[in-house]
Amino acid sequence: MKYLTSTWLILLCCVSHLIAQDAAGYKNLPPVTVTATTLKVPEKVWNNFSNYFNGAFVTKWYEINKKYLVKFMLDESENKALFTRRGALVYHISYGFENILSDDIRNAIKRDYAGYEIRKAIKISEDHRLVWLLTLEDSNRLLLIRLEDGVPEELEELNKNPG
Repeated sequence: MKYLTSTWLILLCCVSHLIAQDAAGYKNLPPVTVTATTLKVPEKVWNNFSNYFNGAFVTKWYEINKKYLVKFMLDESENKALFTRRGALVYHISYGFENILSDDIRNAIKRDYAGYEIRKAIKISEDHRLVWLLTLEDSNRLLLIRLEDGVPEELEELNKNPG
């Protein structure tokens, strides 16, 4: 029993010495404090947002480089939109699934990529352009498709069964 107690005492001394050495090699950084402020969105920005996205909810506003970014839900899809200080819409991005695709886009993809399921859809509207990014999947591959003006472009292909 005496042997066991002295072994524990030696072990405890070694561990405390190691801990002291380890702590001595590190600097303590000052604490980081995050504060929240209420963002006042200009009336013109708010009105244009309400007109563009009637029925949007769970809005969160951010000011970025003198522009206003809003994150919100609309029609069961996550969305982001960026507005200038004067209320002009810069871009709108909608994140969703096959259900956010129009029937003609959905049918074209199903025709051109028979056997693939549409897993994700991202709709990007900017400066009178509409671009879709689609993730398609079959039993062997994942495809990332860019679709603009009805023309699909394969950006990336991943084999699910390498070898």
